[in-house]
Amino acid sequence: MNKRTVELELATPGLDAQGRPVRVPLTVGGTGGGEVAGQVAVEPGSEHMLLNIGPQHPATHGVLRLVVELDGEVVVRCIPHVGYLHSGFEKLGEYRHYNQIIPLTDRTDYLSPMANNVGFALAAERLMGIAITPRCTVLRVIACEMSRVISHMVWLGTTAIDLGAFTPFLWAFQERERIYDLQEMWTGARLTTSVTRVGGMMADIPDAFVTGLRHFTETFPKTLHEIDGVLTRNAVWVGRTQNVGVLRREEAINHSLSGPMLRASGVAYDLRRDKPYLDYETYDFDVPVGEHGDVYDRYLVRLEECHQSNRILQQALARLPDGPVNVDDPRVILPSKSRAMSDMEAMIYHFKQVMEGVKAPVGEAYVGIENPKGELGTYLVSDGSAKPVRWRIRPPSFINLSSLPKMAEGHLLSDLIAINASVDIVMGEVDR
Repeated sequence: MNKRTVELELATPGLDAQGRPVRVPLTVGGTGGGEVAGQVAVEPGSEHMLLNIGPQHPATHGVLRLVVELDGEVVVRCIPHVGYLHSGFEKLGEYRHYNQIIPLTDRTDYLSPMANNVGFALAAERLMGIAITPRCTVLRVIACEMSRVISHMVWLGTTAIDLGAFTPFLWAFQERERIYDLQEMWTGARLTTSVTRVGGMMADIPDAFVTGLRHFTETFPKTLHEIDGVLTRNAVWVGRTQNVGVLRREEAINHSLSGPMLRASGVAYDLRRDKPYLDYETYDFDVPVGEHGDVYDRYLVRLEECHQSNRILQQALARLPDGPVNVDDPRVILPSKSRAMSDMEAMIYHFKQVMEGVKAPVGEAYVGIENPKGELGTYLVSDGSAKPVRWRIRPPSFINLSSLPKMAEGHLLSDLIAINASVDIVMGEVDR
C-alpha cells in the first residue's frame, strides 16, 4: 500500500501554550485504484453505453441529470444537464423592493440561508452607502459561521451515505439540528430565515441565544473528533476518496472554482482573508489548504473548516457588543409598531417604506462573500427606484459544477458518485 502525507493538519484534542487546539500532520495510506491519479484505462474499440443518472436520484443531490458515456464501468464522458428546478430568482428580484428580495435569497442555497441573507444585504448597503452598527456586524458573522457549519454537516452526512457510511450521517445531522434550534430561536424559522434587512437585522437575538450557542461551541468539537476517528483513517473511506476526482491547482483556477473546492487543490484563497468584510480580518482563524485536489482533500478541508468556524463563533460571542442592531435612519428601517401606532411621523415613514420601498441611488455594486460552497457574489444595478434594474448572482455551486466532466473522466462509475458529492452543489443555486 502506498503512503502519502497530507499537508492539511486536523484539529486534535489538547491545547498549546496559547490555548489553541494542537494541530498534528496526518499520514494515511491507500490508493485510488487507478493507473494515474485513480483513473482507469479504456478498452480500445469497445462499444460505449449512455446512461442517465438523475434528475430524480438521491446521489445527484437534487434535480441534476448526468448523461454518462461508459466503456464498461469507466466514464468516458460526463455531461451535466441543469435547469430542472427553473427557479428564476434573478428575474423575480427585478420586480420586488430590496427588502422583499431577501426571502428569495433563502431559497437559492437553502442549506445556508442566513449567509445568503447577509450577502444580499451587504450588496444593497454598499449600493446605498449604509454603514451597519457594530452589534449587527458581529451578529452577521455569527449567522455566516453557523451557516457554514450546517452546510458542511449536510455535505459530510450525505457524502458519507453516498459512500456507504451511515453513522457519521446521524452525528452530522444531530449537530445541524442543534443549530437549527438556535436559528428558530432567533428568527422563528428553521430553513427560510430571512434574518437580514437592508441596514440591519429582522430582530435582535433573544437572551437564551448566547447561552445556547456558547454550549454548542463547547461541545461541537467532540462530534468532529468522532467523525475524524471513524472516517479519516478508515481503509474503505480512504480507498474511495484518495486519488479520485483529482483537480490540479492550475485546473481549479482555470475553472474559476472557489471555496473548499479551490482550497483543496492547493490555492489558499478565502474572501474572509483576501477581501475582508464584516471585520473578518480581526478574527483569529486558519484557512485550511489541501495538496492533492482529490475527494479526500475536499473532505479534510471541510472538516477543518468546521473547527475554524467554531473558533470564529467563540470569538464573536466574546466580542458581541451592546447597542442597536439597526441603523438610526427612518428612511431605511421600519419604525417599531408601537411608534407607528402612536406617532404620526413614524406612521408616515412606515407607510412610505411599505408602499414605495427603500430607494437606492443610481449606480451599481458587487459584493462577494465566502459562503460554505465558495464565493457567493451579489451584483445589483439601480436606476434610482426601490427595485433593482438587475440582480445577478455569482453562484459557487453552478461554477464549481463545471469541473465535474473533467474530474469524472477515466474514473469508474462508482467513483463518479463520490466525485459529484465532493463538489457540494445545491440545485436552488445552480438553477437560480
